[in-house]
Amino acid sequence: MDTKSYDAIVIGCGLGGLIAAARLARAGKKILMLEQHVVPGGCATVFKRRHFTMEVGLHEMDGLDDADFKREIFAQLDVFQNLEFVPVPEFYRTVTEDGRIDAVIPDNAQKAIQMLQARFPEEGAAINAYFETIHELRCEVARMNAMPKWRFALCLPLFPVIFPRIARLYKKSLGQFLQSITGNAELRQILLTNLGYYHDDPESMSMLYYSMAQGGYYAGGGHYIKGGSQKLADYLVTYIKERGGEILFNQLVTSILVEHGRAGGVAFERRHGRHKNPSAARAKIIIANAAIPNLPDLLPSAEAFRLKRSIAGQQIACSLFSIYVGFKSPPAPADQSCYSTFVAPKVFDDLRQIALNNRAPFHERGFVFVDYSKIDSGLAESPRSVGAFCCVDYLEDWENLDTEAYNARKEAAARHFFDRMERFMPGFKEKIETYEVGTPRTIKHYTMNPAGSAYGFAQIPGQDGIQRIKSKSVVPGLHYASAYTFPGGGFTGAILSGWFAAAGVLKDLR
Repeated sequence: MDTKSYDAIVIGCGLGGLIAAARLARAGKKILMLEQHVVPGGCATVFKRRHFTMEVGLHEMDGLDDADFKREIFAQLDVFQNLEFVPVPEFYRTVTEDGRIDAVIPDNAQKAIQMLQARFPEEGAAINAYFETIHELRCEVARMNAMPKWRFALCLPLFPVIFPRIARLYKKSLGQFLQSITGNAELRQILLTNLGYYHDDPESMSMLYYSMAQGGYYAGGGHYIKGGSQKLADYLVTYIKERGGEILFNQLVTSILVEHGRAGGVAFERRHGRHKNPSAARAKIIIANAAIPNLPDLLPSAEAFRLKRSIAGQQIACSLFSIYVGFKSPPAPADQSCYSTFVAPKVFDDLRQIALNNRAPFHERGFVFVDYSKIDSGLAESPRSVGAFCCVDYLEDWENLDTEAYNARKEAAARHFFDRMERFMPGFKEKIETYEVGTPRTIKHYTMNPAGSAYGFAQIPGQDGIQRIKSKSVVPGLHYASAYTFPGGGFTGAILSGWFAAAGVLKDLR
């Protein structure tokens, strides 16, 4: 068997793994990346259908303001010189089918405050409390993460004084916070509109993680990578290869090799094809850009037991259902729609109804429709355009269906969403040229993520933010870089996880 040696081997080519490998390659380290799929990116990918490029994962990337650490990462990796980030025109439009809500939320905190206070003049104190809290929590987390470990240790006795909002809210849920500041159901629902970007239930959504992510949108707006998120993944592949890194696709890691209690290599083989061609490689460090719950199956029994124990009790996040649509022409006139339109059947007076609605039949379930024709997306040539539906979903509703039932359920769900969108955009259905449906089963097939989760471990108090699993595992020599680790899921979470993982690896290699 081939036993080449490297400074680090990265299992997986999702954004976390690519960012980690890029930083290590930039530092002159010898890198091998192994990806079981035939393209890089994980959920940061696109696919082609007829005349259309379909975006798999990215609707909008938060931040890119001066306080967003992604700016520093992208600057160091020359991303801004090679990719174009297109600003999204607003945060979102939120509507209810019962007619009670139709509001467009700006992606600027001050403008959003003004709009909401004009709509809810009696809720001024609650609106101010909401925006002040998410801004201050985001700032406190940034300050805390910037502290050297020795200084943070010295500050622990004064933690409630130095980080008062974190100390007060790190165990709180988003639902608890909102109910403590307002009883207005319409205001709560507007503020919670894009909850599905992070989690499925406001009553268990971490207030800490929510503030980090939501605060980024209100501070820096949303951005889309022109041409699709695959552009970022492909660029990072080029960056790594230009600095001597080696990347192999269609290579499934079958085991992590451990000697004297330390991870020091991997065995791998072709995932697809008649001949598996088993091979192996050695490295000083192994970085897992893969679902952490899958890793015990790759380890010897003693190390597998220790890793399982270290993640025991961690809840896995929900999955997503998506419909990727190619249109003959934009689905709505320029003045009659927004980039992101969130549709809910009604105003939920009880926050518990939101989580229940995420499991409702598709003709009742809330969803978002993203109209990429509202920006210069680069996904289709005019007059054609691309759109996407997305909603929270769960693998358990799909995994035991036979092929006929599976396809029938996909088609029925698509028809329900098309019919519902027709009410807000007359003529919507007649403009559809082609579409493709993705389910939690699809996500699991292409990413191997348990439960088809796109977010890793759930963003709930106790496994979020400062309490989330860190990049160094309990197995010496094994590091993590993925949505399962600090700071969490989404594009920003994966990017930061890779950067922080590489920092720890560089320290270990020194």
